[in-house]
Amino acid sequence: MQRFESRNVFGRPLEPCGTDPVTGFYRDGDCATGHDDQGIHTVCAEMTEDFLEYSRARGNDLSTPNPAFGFPGLKAGDRWCLCAGRWLEAYKAGCAPGVFLRATHEETLAIIPRDILAEHARDTAE
Repeated sequence: MQRFESRNVFGRPLEPCGTDPVTGFYRDGDCATGHDDQGIHTVCAEMTEDFLEYSRARGNDLSTPNPAFGFPGLKAGDRWCLCAGRWLEAYKAGCAPGVFLRATHEETLAIIPRDILAEHARDTAE
C-alpha cells in the first residue's frame, strides 16, 4: 500500500477530516490517497441531505448503515472523504456539499480547480 505525501490543497500538511464516523480511504480520519485508491477519496466534505440523496440516486447509498463493512451510514453534518469525481459531478448538478480545504488532499486539484472548491469552503487557508 503506497500512499502519496499528505498535503492539502494549499501545499501544507493535510489536516484530519473526520473520526465520528472514521473516514478516509484508509479509515484513519484523513483524506489521504495512494495508488490503491482508484476512486481518489480526497475531498473532505460536510454531508448534506441534498448530496446524500444525489449520491443515492447515482448508485452510492451513503446513508444506509452497512454493518458487514463497519459502515454506520452518514447523515447531514457528518464529514466524509468523497471521491473527487463524484464531488465534481454533484457540483455540476448543483448539489455539491461544503468542503474543508485544509483537510482536502492536493491530489484533488488534478480533477477540481481550487477556485471551484473555494466556492464551497467551510474553512480558510489560515
